[in-house]
Amino acid sequence: MPVQWFPGHMHLTRQAIAERIEDIDVVIELLDARLPGSSANPLLAQLTRSKPALKILNKQDLADPLRTEAWLAHYQALPATRALALDANEVAPARRLIKACRDLAPQRVGLARPMRVLICGIPNVGKSTLINTLVGKRAARTGDEAGITRSEQRIVLEDDFYLWDTPGVLWPRITVEEGGYHLAASGAIGRNAYDEQEVALELLGRLLASYPDLLAQRYRFEVQGLDEEAALSAIGRRRGAVAAGGRLDLHKAAEALLNDFRAGSIGRITLETPQEFALWLEQARLREAERRSRKLESRGAAAGSPGKAAPHR
Repeated sequence: MPVQWFPGHMHLTRQAIAERIEDIDVVIELLDARLPGSSANPLLAQLTRSKPALKILNKQDLADPLRTEAWLAHYQALPATRALALDANEVAPARRLIKACRDLAPQRVGLARPMRVLICGIPNVGKSTLINTLVGKRAARTGDEAGITRSEQRIVLEDDFYLWDTPGVLWPRITVEEGGYHLAASGAIGRNAYDEQEVALELLGRLLASYPDLLAQRYRFEVQGLDEEAALSAIGRRRGAVAAGGRLDLHKAAEALLNDFRAGSIGRITLETPQEFALWLEQARLREAERRSRKLESRGAAAGSPGKAAPHR
């Protein structure tokens, strides 16, 4: 998907993380439980790869419980990694992250050796809401738009437990096409960066394949035999998305579907499994390798073309 959304503050965030990481004991990455692989930032993985990691699958109440368990097992199997699933609005589960961090860095305890934790994640993954839940007050701004937090904050959770919050950050080039669509469907990407109807059709493809019964229950139509476009038209009719002249307004139908998915109104849905995302990632790597190869060949052909003046020595 041609989604490239990298505002200036995200470049500054990348710099801030790179500078901060040397003094950090544990890195917490908040992931969207509905799209754990797609919401894992490869840029953060590069910046923080030497540090113990706690993967938090946030918004678990909106995700498929069976697929959440599969993702937790996937992350738990990685070295120096722990994984938790939680809903950022629940106080007791949220506090579990402090224990998980201490398990990852047991030598960091007491005022002489306080725990230093960096929390990061993509925009609109619920990080600010989680932090506010942890401290019991409004420590960070929240909102349903991508990119609310714009500056680094240090928060004291316990006398010897310091948490640095960073703005949500995406990466400059999304190479996993399926991941781009899933990020857009979740609201992690600004609305001006994608076509809502295109994203809705891709989302419907996933829902028709994995959650047809939830679609049928939500919109009250028979889904068997429908393709993505027919399903979107059926949603438009059910939701009264009618333009002038009585024709269907598919853009409004797409908006309705995306809003329902983000609110959890369709049901508990996870758009990808660990195995699916691993396959998409490998396919993306092959495409990138081919793209780089073609680019090098093109440069070589241009350098050897007739009429090219040799450089002076």
